[in-house]
This record gives sequence, C-alpha cells and structure tokens, in this order.
Amino acid sequence: MICGVVGIMLNVILFVFKFTAGYLTGSVAITADSFNNLSDAGSSLITLIGFKLSGRKPDTSHPFGHGRIEYIAGLAVSALIVIMGAELFKTSVGKIIHPEAPDGGYFVLTVCILVFSIIIKVYMAFYNSKTGRLIKSETMKAAAADSLSDTIATFVVLISSVIAHFTSLNIDGYAGIIVALFIISAGIGAAKDTINPLLGQTPDPEVVSGIKEVVLSHKEICGLHDMVVHDYGPGRFMVSLHAEVPGDRNIFEIHDVIDEIENELFEKYHCEATIHMDPIDVNNPIVNEVKEKTAELVKSIDEGITIHDFRMVPGSTHTNCIFDAVIPFECKKSDDEIKDSINNKIKEIDPSYIAVVRIDRGYV
Repeated sequence: MICGVVGIMLNVILFVFKFTAGYLTGSVAITADSFNNLSDAGSSLITLIGFKLSGRKPDTSHPFGHGRIEYIAGLAVSALIVIMGAELFKTSVGKIIHPEAPDGGYFVLTVCILVFSIIIKVYMAFYNSKTGRLIKSETMKAAAADSLSDTIATFVVLISSVIAHFTSLNIDGYAGIIVALFIISAGIGAAKDTINPLLGQTPDPEVVSGIKEVVLSHKEICGLHDMVVHDYGPGRFMVSLHAEVPGDRNIFEIHDVIDEIENELFEKYHCEATIHMDPIDVNNPIVNEVKEKTAELVKSIDEGITIHDFRMVPGSTHTNCIFDAVIPFECKKSDDEIKDSINNKIKEIDPSYIAVVRIDRGYV
C-alpha cells in the first residue's frame, strides 16, 4: 500500500514537470514520456483500488474470496496503457511527417527535468525491488522492472533533446515512437501477467517444491502425485494432492499424519490443503521390481513421462499392470498411441503382462 501511494505521488509529480516541459518546447517525445508516467500513476491507483476490493472477506456468493479482482483491475490498467501508447505512436508519426523543431529556449530546464526523472525512476526501481523481495510480491517486482524500462525511455528522450539542441537533426518524432513502443510493450506485458492467472497458469515452482518438501518430510509418505494448485488471487490459493502411503499401516495413524501435513501447509503457505491417501503395496518385491522397470521403459517413449498408482492384478492367463501415466504437454503423440506404446513396452518385461493405463496431465 505504501509503495503504491509513493508511486502515485512521484509519477504525478513527474507527469506535471514533463508535460510542462513538453508543452513549452513542443516536443512530442517529452509529452509522450509524461503520459507514460501518468499511466504508471493510474496503474498504481487502480492496483490500490483492486487490492482494497480483493481484500474483502468471502461471502455466500464468493466463498473463495475476491482476490481475483486484483487481476481484473490489472487487466483494465493494461488496456488503458496500450490505448495511450497507440495514441502517442500516432502523434509521433504525425510529427515525423510534419516535423517541427522543438523550442530550444527551455533546453536547460528540460534537461534538468529529464535528469531528475531518471534519478527518481532509478530510486523507485530500487525501492520496489527491495520491497518485492521483502514481502515476496511479484507485483512489486514487476513495478521495479517497469520503473527500469521507464528510465530507459526517459534516457532516449534526453538524448534526442541534446541532439536536437546541438545539431540540426530533429529526431523528436522518432524518439516519441520509441517511447510509445515502450508504453505499448509494458501494457501488453502487464496484460499477460493478469490474463495468465485468470486462465490458470502453472504455479510458482518454488511453492510447488516447498509443498513437496513438507509432504515428503514425513516418513510415512512414500510419494505424491496429482498435485493441483488453485489460484484465487495474490496470496490466496488451495492445494490438492494424492499422497502414497503404505497399504499395511493403520488407517487411523496415517490419517493423523495427513491431518498434520495439511496443518503444516496452512501454517507455512496460508493455504487450504486437501490430501487424498493412495495406499500402495510397498512390501511386494515383484510389484516394486516391475514398477521400476516400467518407469524406465516409458521414458524411451518420452523422457518426460512418469507413472504412479502402480498395482498388479494377476489372473490365470495374464496379469494386468494398472497405473496412471503423466504425459508432458509437449508430447505430440495421441493418448491412444501412447497407450499402445506403453503396452508394447510392458510385454518386454513379460509377454503375459497387459498395461491398463490411465493417461494423466501434470498441473504443476
């Protein structure tokens, strides 16, 4: 919240200074850069409003809370930024077609304003980056990156102003186009950052790794799979997963372990966790051996394939090897082709084995 307020104040100050300099000199590049700062201030304002609304408590209509409002607010900001960048691009093209030399009478004032702007933006980049690391906020880290890109844009405007003052070369319109492209690029990047979580993006690998570490730190857990992380806004998510447990253990004891893990995940990540127990036969050497061989053989089909929930059901004429196969999204083969390939591989172990495979996809 503090970062947002500071960002709004500084960007409004920079907008006023730059817009004044752009008006006095007639420079479209400086004017474009001023509106870049205004868009940053608007972005911070809408983000603050979105943050406030997203903090509302869950209700009967929205039992998972209102956290995704922050993404919707960010998407609205992104659209405004892209529209503003497009308008400034159009104005800059017009300045190239009908060039007008900027008024050189305000050169010193313009340089002072632009240098001041660069210093402020470098400070904001450092401040937002430090805060982002402190509270582990991707929004703050993105704001820091945006401030650095603004610094580059302002530096381009400064160079064009110096060149125009000391030479007869008027590149004001071209500098305006560069700034406009920076603005459009920032808007598109911000849109991707807000659309992806709304569509359902892959969760943070560090969070996934941390969850696995907590679950597997309990000796009663033999493995885990089918993890799904549901994102309901920054800092709000739910986790579901399957934990493999020894099938010969007391179910009440194992259930207590599962409850303990769910509580640990809540304490560490403030998330609701639901864990399904998958009992496996850990003391059958034949099952363990065939499982290991199968896991190695399927990798010859695709290196990214993994298996879980492996069990064997023997019969008078054949033995069913039943398991799930997790297929990477990059794999181009159809599900039926993969099943046929796996079945052929299983028969390399024993001709009487038949693979009963359920094709699965990973969500993390």
